[in-house]
Amino acid sequence: MLKRVFMAPDPGRARLRFAARAVLGIGLAVVVCGLAGHSLVGAVTGGLAALLALFTVTDATVRGQAVTTALLPAVGLPVLAAAAVLHDRPVARDLAFLAVVGLGVYARRWGPRGHSLGVFAFMTFFIAQFLRATPDRLPELAAAVLLSVLSASAVRFGLWCYERRTPPAPAAAPAGGSGLSRITTRQAVQATAGAGFALVVGQAVSAERWYWAVGATWWIFVNTTSRGETLVRGFRRVLGTVLGIGLGLLIAVPLDGAPVPSAVLLAACVFGIFYAAAVSYTWMMLCVTVLAELLYGLLDLLHPALLAVRLAETGIGALGAVLAVLFVLPVTTHTVNNAWIRRALRCVHACTAEAAARLAGDHTADPAPRVAELEQLLGRVRLALAPLVHPLNPMRGRKRRARQVIALLDDCAREIRGLVAVAADPEASHDARLTAACWRAQAAVEALTDGTAGSAASLAPAPHAHEGALAHLHGLERALSELAAPLRAPSGSPLVGA
Repeated sequence: MLKRVFMAPDPGRARLRFAARAVLGIGLAVVVCGLAGHSLVGAVTGGLAALLALFTVTDATVRGQAVTTALLPAVGLPVLAAAAVLHDRPVARDLAFLAVVGLGVYARRWGPRGHSLGVFAFMTFFIAQFLRATPDRLPELAAAVLLSVLSASAVRFGLWCYERRTPPAPAAAPAGGSGLSRITTRQAVQATAGAGFALVVGQAVSAERWYWAVGATWWIFVNTTSRGETLVRGFRRVLGTVLGIGLGLLIAVPLDGAPVPSAVLLAACVFGIFYAAAVSYTWMMLCVTVLAELLYGLLDLLHPALLAVRLAETGIGALGAVLAVLFVLPVTTHTVNNAWIRRALRCVHACTAEAAARLAGDHTADPAPRVAELEQLLGRVRLALAPLVHPLNPMRGRKRRARQVIALLDDCAREIRGLVAVAADPEASHDARLTAACWRAQAAVEALTDGTAGSAASLAPAPHAHEGALAHLHGLERALSELAAPLRAPSGSPLVGA
């Protein structure tokens, strides 16, 4: 697991910068809240609000990110007020929480901004339960949210604005359809049903910490679409929680809320959450669990029995998510696989097209952003195919083909990165052989995505593959040609299904 986190490709050190900036932004938010005279509860609220502002906003442009960040308090503060006012009215509070769950998931249909606002709304309600927010604390908590979002924004858009334009984050679910045929609508129903189960059973286990179960259900649904993805994510969440609890018993419990070492470890957990998020959900959940334990230690609430309750509530939340995706409007893994693989291949096509234009002398062509987009899409492909490559999957044929698809798409990404480096070299421009090889690679992608995958295998390799400048394109052609076999299902479907 550690090898996957630290050895995974990090083009432009994007994950490293993402994590380092998060530590800086969240640290600044906590300091500002402290200087404003807020209590420890207010500072914790501010730190978590800053974490969400930095973690969830994924618009393609800095301007879009700024707009979404500005909208976070407009969504979060009314939810915080509702949670505080309903604190002593359990039935109304529970119904309001389920409504926030459903609307938060439904908002994904409006892309990254809807997704960000939905996550922020849910987590605001969750934080209110975590800190037992009551109406008398509402002014302080609202001020902490505003100060922290402003502090995080000062870092993200001022002190460390390394983004000029980023690739649009892949949507949580492929768009299309209407009504219950639309995946986001089905997911909203599923998440609400799963959260309802988690809420009822979670309260039976713990009248004080029941919201952990609802939170587990919610986060299992985030960035998943099919029932297979959700099952695997549920397993990884439980595994990460178990590992985090074990680590917490060794670290967080003995610390007993000591301020300085707890603050250092909290910064390390924040870094781990942001650095691991894109490559290992298990590792991210380990960091989240230890972070929660350290916060409970600072609030003088941490004890071993509490960790046992957290594990039980996480299991209940995972079970609620599993039951929902299996029995409530299920979305098949096959449908999602097809959508994400096609998008990744089309991005390969776009990368080679930009590179070809650059090699032909068009200096306005820039394939670099497409490479970053391809990395994101490959992450979505791995998530979609995770159920097929899971060790417990008994279907060996599909497992083998899915692994081949992942490996060959990784080969494509590696060769694309090399191609972009070649295209950036002024001496490589106007090379007709390179431009022709780019066109062949584009033709291979078109053959794979237009339903005639078999034709891709007949493409001839580049004749000048021994030359360094053409080696990447030859490797790309080879990978695309070899993709034809695993993408052609026995049933005649051109892409991997399940």
